[in-house]
Formats: sequence, C-alpha cells, structure tokens
Amino acid sequence: MRYTKMHGAGNSFLLTENLRGELQGEDLSVLALRLCSEKTGPGADGLIVIGPSADADFAMLFFNSDGTRGEMCGNGARCVARYGVEHGLAGDAREIRFETTAGLVTGRRIDRTRYCVRLNDPSVIELHREVLGTDCAYVELGRPGIPHAVVEVGADAFDDPDALRERGRRLRHAAAFPRGANVTFACLTGENTVRAVTFERGVEDFTLACGTGSGATALSLILRGRIPGETAEIDMPGGRLSITLRCEGDAARDILLTGPTAVVEEGEI
Repeated sequence: MRYTKMHGAGNSFLLTENLRGELQGEDLSVLALRLCSEKTGPGADGLIVIGPSADADFAMLFFNSDGTRGEMCGNGARCVARYGVEHGLAGDAREIRFETTAGLVTGRRIDRTRYCVRLNDPSVIELHREVLGTDCAYVELGRPGIPHAVVEVGADAFDDPDALRERGRRLRHAAAFPRGANVTFACLTGENTVRAVTFERGVEDFTLACGTGSGATALSLILRGRIPGETAEIDMPGGRLSITLRCEGDAARDILLTGPTAVVEEGEI
C-alpha cells in the first residue's frame, strides 16, 4: 500500500488511494488504527482514503487515529485538495470537488502550498449550551454534522495545558453531547484574531490544529458579537488558519477555511 503523509498547520494525515479497489478486503478502521500509531505505522492524526465518485472529482473517507470514522476534516480536506491537484485527480485546481460523509466539499488552490476549502454549512447552531457548569457554543458542520463545542477562556488558561486537557476530556465525553464533541478553547487576542486549541474526539488529545474547529470557533464568536464582520484569524499551536463566512441573522453559511499544507513523506507499507 502506497501512502503520502501530509499535514495542515501541524494536523497530520496519511493519504492513500482506493480508486480501483486497491484496499479491497481491508478493514479500514483497523488499518487506520495500525497506521496512525507510531508503534505500528508512520503515525498521524488520521487516515484519509481517496475513492471514486460519480458526482465529484473523488471521494474522501476520513478515519481518526483511534479507528473511528469521522464525518469530515477541514485540515485533511485542504491536504486532500492539494493531493488531488498534484496527482491529476482534480479536473480544475480552481474548483476541486470531493464527496465526504458530511456532504460535498469544494476547494481551490491559492498557491503551491496554500489551499482553501468551503466547509459544510452548519446544521445546528446553539450559541449557549450549559455543559458541566461551562457555557459552550455548540455547532454541527454538515449533515450528519461534525460536533463542535467552543469555550471562551482567558489567556491564563493556556498556561496550564494539563488542566485544560483534562477539562477538554470531560467536556468531550459529556452526556450533553450524545455523539461526543470536539472541544475548542478560544481566547480573543485582537479585534478579529483568536488563540485556540482543540481537544479532538478520535485523537483524544489536543492536536496542533483543527480546521473545522477553527470554523466553528469563528462562527460562534462572530454570531455572539465578539468579533465584528465576517472574518477571523485563528492561531492554533501549528499555525494560523483564516476563516471567512457569510452571516444571515442568527445563522451562517459559506464558511471558507484557508491555510498551509505540507508533504512530509511518501512511502509504501
């Protein structure tokens, strides 16, 4: 099996093709669990399997590092968009179209390494949900939606990453989120700049960046009136991600995620 390891702002993925049934008979969940562990594979935050599509350039199946199936992944989508262009799978670098479990995603090439993807429109927006004594914004992107909880914190919360990690773990498994939730802690650092970190379900730890988490964070802070306008710069441990969206009253759509991609290695297992 050939693979390409990529990352988007430090969020790492193993990409492999299944366009002609190369992985026929494989249990993809077990494959993800094995390959994403550094003890038994190259190691990554997730596995992306690229398959055929009748209605788009290709299809993207996403698996978390624990083998669970994810609806979609924003940083992974930017990486797969670049892969599609560089491997001749995308018909037009200005409009890359691929299927995901959460719905159709489109992307475009900005330059050699920077790509922009349109995240799935939110199917659920709750600007205030009390969970374990914490005021969360809750957003699901797509249908079925990727569940995200966003918690605004003070700058000093980042000084104790272990305490923040434990708080994220408790919220991620809270009964208020029946399918679990990715939990992003966010702090405003400027008029439209945010420091954030996401505890991701399926990885069960903080990752260096979360694309859909950045989208949910920008959406919730803008709709709460904490950020003016319709743009936000989200600074995550692995780098900066840019979000633009369109507000429609208490809703939002056309969420665009822009950021860097990098090819780490190519190999065969």
